[in-house]
Amino acid sequence: MIPRYTRPDMAAIWSPQTKYRIWFEIEAHAADRMAALGVIPEEAAKKVWERGKNAEFNIDRIDEIEREVKHDVIAFLTHLAEIVGPEARFVHQGMTSSDVLDTCLSVQLARATDLLLAAMDRVLAVFKTRAFEHKMTLCVGRSHGIHAEPTTFGLKLASFYAEFARGKARLEAARREIAVCAISGAVGTFANVDPSVEAYVAEKMGLEVEPVSTQVIPRDRHAAFFAALAVIASSIERVATEIRHLQRTEVLEAEEYFSKGQKGSSAMPHKRNPVLSENITGLARLVRMCVVPALENVALWHERDISHSSVERGIAPDATVHLDFALHRLANIIENLVVYPDRMKENLDKLAGLVHSQRVMLALTQAGVSREEAYRLVQRNAMPAWRGEGAFLDNLQLDEDVTKRIPAGELELLFDLGVHTKHVDTIFKRVFGEA
Repeated sequence: MIPRYTRPDMAAIWSPQTKYRIWFEIEAHAADRMAALGVIPEEAAKKVWERGKNAEFNIDRIDEIEREVKHDVIAFLTHLAEIVGPEARFVHQGMTSSDVLDTCLSVQLARATDLLLAAMDRVLAVFKTRAFEHKMTLCVGRSHGIHAEPTTFGLKLASFYAEFARGKARLEAARREIAVCAISGAVGTFANVDPSVEAYVAEKMGLEVEPVSTQVIPRDRHAAFFAALAVIASSIERVATEIRHLQRTEVLEAEEYFSKGQKGSSAMPHKRNPVLSENITGLARLVRMCVVPALENVALWHERDISHSSVERGIAPDATVHLDFALHRLANIIENLVVYPDRMKENLDKLAGLVHSQRVMLALTQAGVSREEAYRLVQRNAMPAWRGEGAFLDNLQLDEDVTKRIPAGELELLFDLGVHTKHVDTIFKRVFGEA
C-alpha cells in the first residue's frame, strides 16, 4: 500500500494489528464452542478471552518467531501462548492454518467492501445531484470523437449514475459471496473439529458457512470478488476519460476545479491539467491488474497449496485500497467539476447545423424519397458545410432537389433542438425513479 493513495480507514483493515486481532477472535470463538462441546475445559476458553481480549500483539515478537519457525500462524500461536499462558495449549484444537487465514481474509474483504459500498453511495449521490443540475444543459454528443447529435450533459451524468448503480449491485453480490467462514480442519473433512464450531465462529464473525471447503475456501469466490472491483475500476476510468476529453483546450466544456495557489506545470505557468482524472485512470489499471492473478488462484493442487497466498497478500489490500481512494477522488472531481454551458453551445453550433442531418434525411424519406437518395441529398449539402462552405440549412434551402420535397420554411423546423430533449424526463425516470 502506498500512503499517497491510501485512506486511513481502509489502511486500518489491512494493518498487522487488525489481522492478528481477527486471528485471535477466530481462535477464541472456536475455543468457546469447543468448551461448550466438552472438547476443552471451559476455564481454558475463559482464560483465552480474559488474557487476549485487550492484548496489544507484539508485531516485532511475532516476526522474530516467524523468522525461526518459518510459519506465520505458528508464530502467532506461539506469541499468543506467551500472553495467555498454559491454557493456550487448548487453542487451535483440530484446526489448520487455512481455517484462520481464510476466515480472516473473508472478514477483511467484507469490511473493506463495506467501505467501498459507502464510497459508491457517495459517488452515486454526487452524480445524481449534478445530473439534475444539468438535466437540460445542451451539448453535442460524439461518436468516434466526432460530433454526432445533440444530447444533454445531464444525460451523460445519468448514464454514469446508472453504471455505478449496477457496479454497486455487483459489489453487494461479491460481498455476499466472499463473506464465508471455513473451520473444517485438514483437507476440510471436520475429522478433528466439529462442524458446529465452524457455524459458531461464522455467526460471531458475521459470516456464512462455506458449504464445502477443501482445507481452503474455494478461490472462485475471490476471483468473482476481484472481477467486481475491476468492473467498477473500468467505470471510473470511463468517467475520467470523458472529463479528460472535455477539458482539452480545443473542447473545454468542463474541467477539474483548479484551486487558488494550485500549479499545473513546473515549466509552463499557464497550465491547468486534468491531473486528478489522470490519477484515477492509473489507479483503475492497478485494480484491474489483480483480476488475472485472482483467476489463476482458482486452480490449486488437490485440496490445497499456497500458490494463492503470496498473490492475495498483495492484491487484497492493494485492490481495495486503490479502489477506495479512486472512488472518493472521483466523488470530489464530480462534486467540484466546473461546467461551461456556453462553451457546450458554442461547440454544438460549430458545424453549422450538421448535427441535424438525420432529421433532414428522415423527413425526406417521409416525403417519398428513397433512403438511399435522401442520404445522398443530405450528404451533398453536408459536406460543403463540413468544409466551411456555407451553413447546412442555407445549403439545403438552395438545393431544389430538397426544397421540391420539403419547403424551405419546413426545413427550419427540422433544426429544432427541442426534439433532442423531449424524452429526457423519460430517461431520468428510468434511472432515478419517479422521485
